[in-house]
Amino acid sequence: LQIFLGALAFSFFAKGFSGSYMKSMSSQIERRFEISSSIVGIIDGSFEIGNLMVMVLVSYLGPRVHRPKVIAVGCLIMSLGAFLSVMPQFLMGRYNYERITVTVVNSSTSVSACSPASSEGHPVTDATETPSTMKNFGCEKTTNSYLWLFVLMGNLLRGIGEAPVMPLGVSYIDDFSKEENSAFYIGLVRSSGMFGPTLGFLLGSFCASLWVDIGVVDIDAISINPKDTRWVGAWWLGLLICGAVNFIASLPFWFLPYSLPKEGENENLKISHLPFQGDHCKTDPPAQPHIYLSIADFFPALKKLFGNPIFLVYIFLTILQYNSLVGLITYETKFMEQQFNVSVARAIFLIGVILLPITILGMFLGGFLIKKFKLHITEMAKFACITFIVAYLLNLLYFTCSCEVLQVAGLTVPYSGLKHLSSPKNSFMASCNADCSCKLDQWDPVCGDNGITYMTACFAGCKSSTGMGKNMVFHNCSCVKGQVHGLGNSSALLGQCQRESCTKAFPYFLALQTACAFILALGGTPTYMIMFRSVSPDLKSFAVGIETLGGRVLGGLPAPIYFGALIDETCLKWGTKNCGGSGSCRVYDTKAFR
Repeated sequence: LQIFLGALAFSFFAKGFSGSYMKSMSSQIERRFEISSSIVGIIDGSFEIGNLMVMVLVSYLGPRVHRPKVIAVGCLIMSLGAFLSVMPQFLMGRYNYERITVTVVNSSTSVSACSPASSEGHPVTDATETPSTMKNFGCEKTTNSYLWLFVLMGNLLRGIGEAPVMPLGVSYIDDFSKEENSAFYIGLVRSSGMFGPTLGFLLGSFCASLWVDIGVVDIDAISINPKDTRWVGAWWLGLLICGAVNFIASLPFWFLPYSLPKEGENENLKISHLPFQGDHCKTDPPAQPHIYLSIADFFPALKKLFGNPIFLVYIFLTILQYNSLVGLITYETKFMEQQFNVSVARAIFLIGVILLPITILGMFLGGFLIKKFKLHITEMAKFACITFIVAYLLNLLYFTCSCEVLQVAGLTVPYSGLKHLSSPKNSFMASCNADCSCKLDQWDPVCGDNGITYMTACFAGCKSSTGMGKNMVFHNCSCVKGQVHGLGNSSALLGQCQRESCTKAFPYFLALQTACAFILALGGTPTYMIMFRSVSPDLKSFAVGIETLGGRVLGGLPAPIYFGALIDETCLKWGTKNCGGSGSCRVYDTKAFR
C-alpha cells in the first residue's frame, strides 16, 4: 500500500505538472501556429473532452478491472499525448517572425526602410518586393497552418489518460486501507500533487524565455526580445520533459497487484483476495457499492439529487466558478503581458511562485478552520458566503488597475498634427510617409523618440539605420521629426515603446490578484463540504461525479472558447501569416480587454 501511495502521489504530481505547463504555454502556441485566441480555447478544451469521454466508463468499471494496470496505461497515454503535441516543432521548420527587410549596402550603413519612389524605381523594388517573394516561398507548405491539430490531438490524449488516475487510485486506497486512515492518505496524495502545477509553471517560465528554435538559430541575430508580441518561446522543450515525467509515473503501477490485504487485518484473509478465482466477482464485494449504480437506480438517484435544493444551488455555483476560474487561468498570462508590459515568461513565473502556493495555502486553511471550530453546515454556508462577497468586492478594485493603450501611430493615435490621407483603410499613411510605399500588413514596430510606436520603420518614414540585430537604430525619420517640430535627432529604436506607468501598476495588480485567490480558496473547502453534508450518504460519490461533470461540460469546456472569442474582439492589429491571412494578434485595445 505504501508503494501504491507513493506511485499515486507521483502520478498526481505528473498530471498537475503537464496540465499547468500546457496552460502556461497557450500564448506561445497561439503565436507559433499564428492562430486566434478562440482556437487556443478549443485546443485547451480538447483536454476536457478527452477526459469526459472516458470518465464515466472508468468510474463504472472501477473494481472490475486491474486498477494499477489501468492507471499505468493512463499515464502512458498522457506521455504519448505530450510527445504527439511536440511533433509540429519538427515538421514545421524554423519560425520566421514578421519583419521588414532592410537591404544592406556596403556593410557599414544600410539602406533606409523608407525608400522614396524615385524615378529609376530601384530602391522601391528592393524594400518592398522581398517580402512578397518570401511569401510565395513560405506558401509551398500550406499544410503548416493545420499543424496545431497535432497539439489538439495530444491534449485530447492527455485528457483520456488522466481520467483513470483519480477515481481508480482513490477507490483502491479506500478499499485497502483502514477506514480511519483512508481520508488522511487521500489528502496526502492530493496535497503532494499540488506541487505539480507550481513546478509546471516554473518550467513554463523557463521555456518561454528561450527562443523557439534554440540550438538551430544564432540567438544574436534575432532582433526581438521576450517582451515582444512576436516572441515565441521553446514551448516544445517542456512538453518533452512532461512526456518523460508521465512515462516514469507509469512504471511502478505495472508491478502492483490486483488487490492487497486490507491494512491491519490478519494474514489469513489474503486467500479470499486472490485474483481470478472462479466466482471472484461474487466473493469480493466492492467496498463502495454505491459508485456502481445499475441503470434502474440511475434515474431515481438523479431525481433525488436534483430534488435537493441545496445541491442544485451548489451545482449552479460550481458552474459559475468554473467558468470564471478557467477563463482567468487560461488567459491570465496574455492579460499581464498586454496590460502591464511584462514578458510572458515573467508572468508565468509569478503565477507559479506567488499565486498557486497562496491558493493551496487558502484551501488548507479553509479545511483547518472547519476542523478547528467544528463548523456545522449552516456555519459553513455563512463562512463561504462571506468569503465570496469579500472576493467580489475586491474584484471591483481591478477597474482601478488602469493602463493606457499602447500608442501606435495611425492605430490608436493620429500622426500628430499631420493630416491623414483620405481613404480610411490607409489611416496608417500620413503625409510624412506617403512617398515611402510601405506595405500595410506588416508589423515590425519601432519606438520613436517621441514615445509613439510605429508599425514599421517604414511608417515612421526612417531614411537610414545603424547597427544590427536587436540594436538597430533608425535615423532621420520624417514622421517622428514632425512631432518634435524639427528638434532632436528624430531617431527610432527597434521594438515597441515601454509604458512606464503600467509597469508601476503591476505590483498592485499582483497583490490584488493574490488576495482574491486566497479568499476564494479559503471558501472553497467549506463549499465542497456543504455538498457532502447535504446529500444522503449513499449518493455521495454519485454527487461528486455529477458535480465534476457539470463543472467541466458547462465550465471547463466552453469558458476558454468564449473568453478567447471575446478577447479576439478587442484586437487592434492582427499579424499576417507567410501566406497572407491573419495570424495571431499583435496589439490589443487594453481598455476593452480589461
